[in-house]
Amino acid sequence: MNEPSGNTLGLKPSELKHLRNTFRRRVSPQEIVSAELARHLTQFSRETNRQVGVLLSRKGEVEYVVVGNAHQLELPDIGRARAGQVRLRGLRLVHTHLKSEPLTRDDLTDLALLRLDLVAAVGVRDDGLPGVLHWAHLLPQNAGGELWRTETVDDVREQPDFSATVEALEDELAQQSQARRVSGKERAVLIAVCLDGRRADSEASLTEMKELARTAGVEVVDALLQVRRSADPKYLIGRGKLDELNLRAMQQLAEVLIFDQELSPSQARHLGEATSLKVLDRTQLILDIFAQRAQSGEGKLQVELAQLKYLMPRLVQADSSLSRLSGGGGVGGRGPGETKLELDRRRVRDRVALLEKKLGRLSTERRVRRRQRTRRELPVISIVGYTNAGKSTLLNALTKSDVLAEDKLFATLDPTSRRLRFPREHEVIITDTVGFIRDLPKDLVAAFRATLEELEDASLLLHVIDAADPARDAQVEAVEKILGQLELSGRPRLLVWNKADLLPSEEALALVRARGGVALSAKSRGGLGELLLKCEDTLFAEGDREHAEALRLTLAPAGEVRGEDGA
Repeated sequence: MNEPSGNTLGLKPSELKHLRNTFRRRVSPQEIVSAELARHLTQFSRETNRQVGVLLSRKGEVEYVVVGNAHQLELPDIGRARAGQVRLRGLRLVHTHLKSEPLTRDDLTDLALLRLDLVAAVGVRDDGLPGVLHWAHLLPQNAGGELWRTETVDDVREQPDFSATVEALEDELAQQSQARRVSGKERAVLIAVCLDGRRADSEASLTEMKELARTAGVEVVDALLQVRRSADPKYLIGRGKLDELNLRAMQQLAEVLIFDQELSPSQARHLGEATSLKVLDRTQLILDIFAQRAQSGEGKLQVELAQLKYLMPRLVQADSSLSRLSGGGGVGGRGPGETKLELDRRRVRDRVALLEKKLGRLSTERRVRRRQRTRRELPVISIVGYTNAGKSTLLNALTKSDVLAEDKLFATLDPTSRRLRFPREHEVIITDTVGFIRDLPKDLVAAFRATLEELEDASLLLHVIDAADPARDAQVEAVEKILGQLELSGRPRLLVWNKADLLPSEEALALVRARGGVALSAKSRGGLGELLLKCEDTLFAEGDREHAEALRLTLAPAGEVRGEDGA
């Protein structure tokens, strides 16, 4: 026999029998609740001073009976409906309110998160009979951003046609879903948490996250920012904000939640359980972009190594009592053997060791090539900078190359080297490296260390900065921090204020006067002449200015910079 759930402690046998009889009740598919069932529920609430509710199927059958306290119900675990699904649950909740109060926030949250067909509350009159009926159902996405519609009737016998309402609602939800999924992209909600009070920095970081998501091929449907004194150890965000996030993700048909901060393994697991959505953090998003963008064999190995190192501590902890029991003889030696989790961990460790060995060999080959360049006494210029600052575009402009250059973050990952001959017949090797970004994952820095070793042999670093980006100062600071981690802070460098054509000329000149460097536009080639003069004067002692005019003519719009492919 079906049994009621919830707060049944202290109920009399007759009251429990009353509840069990509830399972025998039937409701017409056109009714929210029948007058008979409503009276059955309100009578129990009046006698016990407890709320009671039922979950009804669309056939009108009672699936669950739930007892609460005087203020709320605790619904049983009926399985969370994934927030992105189109169809409703197929269950409606009808329960009593002892003071005939309207639907509470908890009632409406259950409606949305469990994707119930409808939630209704029957008021309990002083004589124990049903009174006012409050009910609500979900709404498709609308201009007002409303999640649900609430209605009230004074008598339970004055109800709308429930089945027609639900059918029309599901049709509209399905139409909206079909229209949204034409792009084929995953729909994501971005979340940032400001813990230091610097809201402007968090908003700028959230804007950068939108660009990262666009680069990864994700459609951003919403973004949330919460200011907190400290991070919640379980969810990072507060419980109230989590409920809001759940509701907004549900209405937007989001499939992914992406957090700007790095999540601990525990936080990621709890968030996934609370939302039933895919949960990613900033590090995972960047790793995914690198996995999409890596073209060379070495680049793919580096990305895989970083992903495995990130994954390893996030494998669920195993029970130590099952740890590596041999399955052989002896006291304590008989058991299930190696668990599946430990097998996965061992495979990951073995794969990491193999990848590190392969990358070590590739690093040795790079050192050999660098020694060959050193024997030829060719200076090396390395282009560094924040991602999407225009490094590849600058390389193309200087050497007439066709390296991939897109208006996306991390458009190119693999290092590219070209030979550049100055008009005064000096030759150099110019190298483009992977772009940097704020809080670049440590595992990525470690995996790409072999690639970044190219910077160690650089005679000059060209630090390319997007002069038109409002966050340029923070980007410069991030790049300098990473260069410090690579022990390259003392390397000679030249600031290149790229995209200066997007700024008023006075502002570009003020930048150069205040902070040094060269203002130019790699796209239009304006200012390249001055850049090469400064590079040549820095690299070669005899870099006098007597050929300056010839150099500027060489770099006129016709673009006669001579570039050759180099190794």
